[in-house]
Amino acid sequence: MISKNILAGWFSTGAKRNLSGIHLRLFSLMALSLAVFQVWSVIFGKLDPLNQMAIHLSFIVALTFFVYSYSRKVTDKKYLILADYLAASLAISAGVYYTIHAERIATRIPIMDPLSNVDLFFGLVFVVLSLEAARRTIGFPVVLIVSVGISYLIWGHQLSGVLSHREFSAIEILDDLAYSFNGLWGSPVAVAASFVFMFMLFGSFLNKAGAGDFFFQLSSAIAGRSKGGAAKVAVLASAFFGSISGSPTANVVTTGAFTIPVSKKNGYKSSFAAAIEAAASTGGSILPPIMGSSAFLMAAVTQLPYRSIIIAAFIPAILYYISLLAMVHFEALRLDLPRAAKKDIPKLSRILKEGWHYFLPLIVLVFFLIEGYSPSRTAFYGMLTIIIISWFRKSTRMGVRAIVEALIDGARSAIPVSTACAAAGLVIAGIMSTGLGGKLTSIVLQLTEGHLLFTLILVMVICIILGMGMPVAAAYILTAMLAAPALIELGVPIISAHLFIVYFSIFSAITPPVAVAAFAAAGIADANPNKVGFEAARLGLVGFIVPFMFVLEPTLLMEGELLAIVISFFTASIGVIVLAAALIGWFGVRISAIKRIMLGLSALTMIYPHFLSDIIGLLAILILGLAVNKSKLSFNKKFNQAKVN
Repeated sequence: MISKNILAGWFSTGAKRNLSGIHLRLFSLMALSLAVFQVWSVIFGKLDPLNQMAIHLSFIVALTFFVYSYSRKVTDKKYLILADYLAASLAISAGVYYTIHAERIATRIPIMDPLSNVDLFFGLVFVVLSLEAARRTIGFPVVLIVSVGISYLIWGHQLSGVLSHREFSAIEILDDLAYSFNGLWGSPVAVAASFVFMFMLFGSFLNKAGAGDFFFQLSSAIAGRSKGGAAKVAVLASAFFGSISGSPTANVVTTGAFTIPVSKKNGYKSSFAAAIEAAASTGGSILPPIMGSSAFLMAAVTQLPYRSIIIAAFIPAILYYISLLAMVHFEALRLDLPRAAKKDIPKLSRILKEGWHYFLPLIVLVFFLIEGYSPSRTAFYGMLTIIIISWFRKSTRMGVRAIVEALIDGARSAIPVSTACAAAGLVIAGIMSTGLGGKLTSIVLQLTEGHLLFTLILVMVICIILGMGMPVAAAYILTAMLAAPALIELGVPIISAHLFIVYFSIFSAITPPVAVAAFAAAGIADANPNKVGFEAARLGLVGFIVPFMFVLEPTLLMEGELLAIVISFFTASIGVIVLAAALIGWFGVRISAIKRIMLGLSALTMIYPHFLSDIIGLLAILILGLAVNKSKLSFNKKFNQAKVN
């Protein structure tokens, strides 16, 4: 019976342990050591990249076995805990072995230079334990994706046609996975071990210094007094947090614990309160200047300047949040929700006076990034700024203890991102070794017959499927390797192609059936997870539409003349607001299904930045508005006559 439970439990994620005693002390010591090493290696050290990645991954894998149990479906037994300690010890041993032999491994010619038996053993240790760590933190789907990739490496030579490749021996496959810069030590782990980890630390320091409470209070002061203020606070607070954290699920858990209960108390349905939190938290990863590290990932993969990426991402992100705020507002009007009492809303002037200094780390980040400093060094300067500003108020001062706790928390939050990146590296090994990347581009173009719109739809589906349940960093890098070449082949500019992929890698977090951010919000709201998932996808619909628009017409990415950009932003803003009205079913009054569809189609023509479509959309919206207003006046007249009679 025990063996059956253990086997069944392997198909689920691990449960986070509440460590205590010696287990907590060991975990804290290892997490602190990793964080200190990371800061030293990216700022002061000049380590070989393989050295840094091997130490990073070995510590991450070891920490995973400490903090994540075998399965949430299996109660921890003593022998399971002993097995976790053995796995953690093997991970550290593998890291030490790779560090000692880093120069030889980095300079050897894969396949040509033979691997010793000890090389093979520790390579296999890294592959197996990295995959198990990804399963515990992300879930079985990531194991399934990696298994498909490795299976293709093993048996792909038996296929016919374009998918066939040469036969690989078992040693060649392990060499590709564990000893080449296409596998575990490729770009996913490289970025996880450098600036992604540093920005996890930055977010941890910012929360430790009290920025979380400030941004929540600031959101309340800005939007709390308006109709539907509670949900608008959720949107704004989640945008602030999400841009820094980069994890939709973590953002939901952090801000949703406050915003979802308040939204429910103010009259929103449980499913709507959870869905708006999930949609807003997910959108943080498209919001400049940090974009949850997406901007830095794009810069690393595309070699485009960071400055160009955040400028291009600005208008689409603003349109997304305009649509969310509009939907919250229209829902409040539809339900006729009351405004919050003035005495319950903090004064904006007081909040800014007490917490203006929390903007300084963000200003420092943007300044150094635009000046061309590396993201890792910029994040370090940001952390130093946070420590300094924390001393502006006695209640938030960060001493040695608080700094140590922030370092440990940052290392803990980096675990799922790094394990997912390791898994993505294993998939990329199969793609690169077999030449599948180039073949997939050919296959995609054949399936869509070179039609850009059909290609975009297919790439969207690929991004959403591969991104389900995976952190943004791993999902983006993996899908960029597979999907970006097909778009670029059709003439899509590189920044448009990669930003398109970023969007759908991110919004897979609210796309059913594996809408992880929506499911997390549903747990807080005590709502049906599937219902919340579909509601979140509906509320976040603009996030699925705008990428198509900016690929088809790049003025939404601030490319072109200033007047054209301004007009495009203005008309698209009207479009997303009207689309919000159509989705909620409120346009001054409740509107019928047919009018909602007509209004939605009119809104789409406004979002697409073209003069003729804007004119057609605006005229259609005005005609519908007059028709709705006329029916409202007619209803009011009949109602008043009935009262008189």
